[in-house]
Amino acid sequence: MIIEKVLNNNVLLTKNAKGKEIIVMGRGISFKKVIGDTVDEEKIDKTFMLSTNELTTKLTELLYEIPESHLELVNEIVTHANKVLNTTFSDNIYLTLTDHIHFAIQRHKRGLSISNAMLFEIQRFYKKEYEIGLDALQIIERSTGYALGEDEAGFITLHLVNARMDSNEMKYTMKMTEIVRNILNIVTYHYNIVLDDTSLNYSRFLRHLQYFSMRVLRKESHSSGEDFLYNQVKNTYTKAFACVMKINEYLENTYEQSLSKDEYVYLTIHIQRVTERNSLGE
Repeated sequence: MIIEKVLNNNVLLTKNAKGKEIIVMGRGISFKKVIGDTVDEEKIDKTFMLSTNELTTKLTELLYEIPESHLELVNEIVTHANKVLNTTFSDNIYLTLTDHIHFAIQRHKRGLSISNAMLFEIQRFYKKEYEIGLDALQIIERSTGYALGEDEAGFITLHLVNARMDSNEMKYTMKMTEIVRNILNIVTYHYNIVLDDTSLNYSRFLRHLQYFSMRVLRKESHSSGEDFLYNQVKNTYTKAFACVMKINEYLENTYEQSLSKDEYVYLTIHIQRVTERNSLGE
C-alpha cells in the first residue's frame, strides 16, 4: 500500500489494490513518511474502509481537526451497538458521531452544556438504543476522562437511530429534501453567497437540517424554556438570526409551524458557522 496522505504521525490515507481509499492507524506509522512511501503494514493497528471514497475523504478532513482517539472510541461504540442490536449501521455514522462527540467534549471542557429537549421521548421510544447511548458515555469517560451528561446519551441515541440501515424513514425523504432545499435557498439569498457544498461545515449544516426537517414533518417542536442562549445568539449573530427569522416565516406559511427558541438557537449557530467559514474559503 502506498501513502496517499499523511494526517499525523499515527494516521494516514492509502488505497487498496482495487483503488478503495482506506484510513490506517498505528503508533508512529506516518513518522518521517511522505506521500508515495510504502505503508509499514506491521505498524497497522486499525483500518477504516467506508462504503464510498467520498465518505472516506470527509472523514479524513475531520481527522485533520480532531484527535484520532475520538474516531477509535466511536468505532468501539458502533461495534458494541452492532452486537447489542444485531443490526448494520450506515458508514456515515463514523463521520457524524465522531464529529458530534468531538464537539460535545469541546463544549464540556468549556463548561457549556446543551439540554436535550427530546430526552424524555428518546428514553421512551428508543429504549435499547438509549441504553447503548449510556454505555457510550462510559466508553467516552474511560477513553478521555470526561464524564458527559445524559443529554449527550440522548444525542448519541439519535445518531444510532438515524444510521440504522433498516430505518423506516423513506416516506419522509421527498418532503425532507424539499424543506432542506428551501432552507438552503433562504440562506443563500439572505447572504448572497454560494455555499461550498464540498466543505465539512456544509455537511454538518446539512445533517442538522435533515434532523430538523424530520421534526417539522412530525410536527415535533421542543423548547427548554431557557432564554439565556436565545438572547445571546440573537444579540451576537444578528445577521444569522435575521436569516432564521425568514426560515421561521417560510415554515409558518408552508407548514403552519413556528420555531421554538431552542430551534432558533441551533439554526442561528449553524448558519453563522457555515457562512462565516464559507466566506473565509474553509
